[in-house]
Amino acid sequence: MLEKLKEDVFRANLDLVRHGLVIMTFGNVSGFDRTSELMVIKPSGVSYNEMTANDMVVTDLNGNVVEGTLTPSMDTPTHLALYKAFPGIGGVVHTHSTHATAWAQAGTAIPCLGTTHADYFYGPVPVTRRLTINETEKDYEYNTGLVIAEVLAGRDPQTMPAVLVNSHGPFTWGVTPAMAVRNAVILEEIARIASLTVSIAPPNEIDKHLLDRHYLRKHGSSAYYGQKK
Repeated sequence: MLEKLKEDVFRANLDLVRHGLVIMTFGNVSGFDRTSELMVIKPSGVSYNEMTANDMVVTDLNGNVVEGTLTPSMDTPTHLALYKAFPGIGGVVHTHSTHATAWAQAGTAIPCLGTTHADYFYGPVPVTRRLTINETEKDYEYNTGLVIAEVLAGRDPQTMPAVLVNSHGPFTWGVTPAMAVRNAVILEEIARIASLTVSIAPPNEIDKHLLDRHYLRKHGSSAYYGQKK
């Protein structure tokens, strides 16, 4: 069942290690098949060194295991909440990468300070509000997904494929698991650059016209970056 998606999710999880975004068993990647409405996700607490594609767990939209012998990631409800909230996505990543997590722990959005950021994220990367005690004590992981969707209410999640969960860490997404990993890699780099920038001098956010130029030349109907297809 969903053998190609299992392989894609497995390789995307290994890419988190390859890019230095996770240590130990931190982090997870999932993929979602819109036709069957089934999700494939990393098993909980299994070492990246020991994991195989056959260890990936298939669940339905309610989190019920459809195929697999292992327990799915504890963040499964968060991933499912995002697939429900953002119909255009097919992959979700969660890491505790150093610089993005530092901004999340500070409860601070990553400001858009320059064109490196503007090439990939259309404005500051937002941070969620803090969860309430009730949200933490009941359905914590699902509520984590809901506050991510809440902070992007009214926005296109494709133009902002990342959110920092307050006091926790980053989540990213994309049309595929591989694209979600790509966005996680880029997020960590722009978080690192922003950290360095604010340590040098009080920062100024990028001018709107320059943000528009850099983001829109790579994204949307008028994009002209790369080779013509």
